[in-house]
Amino acid sequence: MGPTGRWFSNVSTAEAVRVLRSLLLLLLLALAALAAAALWWQSVLDTPGKQSAVVELRVVSGDSLRSALTRLEAAEVWRQPRLIEAWLRLTYPDFILRTGRYQIAPGASPREVILQLAEGRVVLETLTVIEGTRFADFRRALESHPEVRVTLRGLSDALVMARLGSELHPEGQFFPDTYRFAAGTTDLELLRLAHQRMQRLLAELWSNRAPDLPFGSPLEALILASIVEKESALLSERARVAGVFVSRLRLDMRLQSDPTVIYGIGPSYDGNIRRRDLVTDTPYNTYTRKGLPPTPIALPGESALRAVMQPLVTGELFFVATGDPDGSHRFSKTYAEHRLAVAQYLKALRAARLAAP
Repeated sequence: MGPTGRWFSNVSTAEAVRVLRSLLLLLLLALAALAAAALWWQSVLDTPGKQSAVVELRVVSGDSLRSALTRLEAAEVWRQPRLIEAWLRLTYPDFILRTGRYQIAPGASPREVILQLAEGRVVLETLTVIEGTRFADFRRALESHPEVRVTLRGLSDALVMARLGSELHPEGQFFPDTYRFAAGTTDLELLRLAHQRMQRLLAELWSNRAPDLPFGSPLEALILASIVEKESALLSERARVAGVFVSRLRLDMRLQSDPTVIYGIGPSYDGNIRRRDLVTDTPYNTYTRKGLPPTPIALPGESALRAVMQPLVTGELFFVATGDPDGSHRFSKTYAEHRLAVAQYLKALRAARLAAP
């Protein structure tokens, strides 16, 4: 007989019952205490915070969860930050404190705030990269944005591309769009995102391009798309503009695109293109050189890329602005028609100047 058996043999049945009742009572009291604690904790979680206005919590790289919770305690969002931390880690075992700006609503309860932190619902910042701008403009926008963490300042374009794993010239390699991101995102992360988007879109459109185009690689298509982007603001005209350049390339004609000349002039361009600029040879002067320039001249958008992959080829070889406010062009198949269109444009330009105050 074991020790427990011997103990029961030495006590009366009544004593054994009293002991069991005592143990049961202790168990019930413990359960009641746990239930009361759980109810108290639920009331803590669901009690509205005392903050009467939006509380902004800014989390940067290296911030600990405890420091963030303590700052929210100071803003009267809650008390017991260490209990909150323990409960959060137990409830969300994979929790990672995401960097960015959190805006805590007035009166938000601890449970609501914890869910916001767990889901990483930060305020999304915006950065707009306009179609047709240059890579240098993109870099300046990143460096001047108050919520972008700048890590590339002072690096050459070649070093920036090396950080992205590319040896290409950066112009045209990034998709222009409005990007939404958490505060504290680095300039390199945003450049990588824009670079990957451009590569995916370019590959997709290239795989569905029209047959027999006069260029043999996605990079050449990107170069021509950047020219179309700078030449035409009207979406309805872009396939037609692309068709003009495609026809010129097929006939081995010079593209004679002013935006390429301007790109070749570089920072010294003062807003006016002169005859001497058209005859001064640079790698980007499509008046003095046949074929495409060596790199894109801007960041083309999706419509320009689609226009180049599916051009509207009508036999037209020339176009010139109409002078109308909508930015439209006149298209011509012969040089004689083009000269007449240029004369009409110059006449409209003179009339507009005379009418200006």
